[in-house]
Amino acid sequence: MSTFNHASNTTHSSSHSTDGTESPHGTGVSDSGRWSTRLIAVYALFVALAMALSFVEFPLMPAAPWLKYDPSGIVCLIAGFIFGPSAAAIVSVLGFAPHLLTNPWGTVMAVAVALALSVPASLIYRRMHTRKGAALALVVGSVAALAVAILGNLLITPIYAKMSVAAVAAMIVPVLLPFNVLKFALHSVVTFLIYKPVSNLVQR
Repeated sequence: MSTFNHASNTTHSSSHSTDGTESPHGTGVSDSGRWSTRLIAVYALFVALAMALSFVEFPLMPAAPWLKYDPSGIVCLIAGFIFGPSAAAIVSVLGFAPHLLTNPWGTVMAVAVALALSVPASLIYRRMHTRKGAALALVVGSVAALAVAILGNLLITPIYAKMSVAAVAAMIVPVLLPFNVLKFALHSVVTFLIYKPVSNLVQR
């Protein structure tokens, strides 16, 4: 089964085609600006899935077991690829809402990284609706998210982990950089592999 093989002239600019039928990969918003009940339900499903997966955490690196990977970013990416950057932003923000009371600083970082990953990726894929465009979108989103993750570690981690900035900076190359590279690589590979089947399922 091929992936990301839609025609290049398919965009997210409208949820309906010229003959009045629903267009695949549209925004889901009608010409009157109203959101359909089905679209709201689908968005809620993506948010709920992101919330659930944000609690599925496991270490990627034995040398840094306190750094946990969770696959919620994949949901943000897929939502953005199907429905556009607005969906990516909504899922990225609301998907981490349950953690706000228990871990506010960690939630701020998680939301910032998810936004940096999914919004640029969805913007690029919206304009380049091909396999190559998808690959480029995932690379650009991963680079943006990596930059935000490192910056967030330098600015926020010292606050809630009670570490000095110098101590955090010393972990960037041996620990933080490889962890985040691996994390975003996993996000990208899984998204690339499952986006098409998920998209077909959602568009039924």
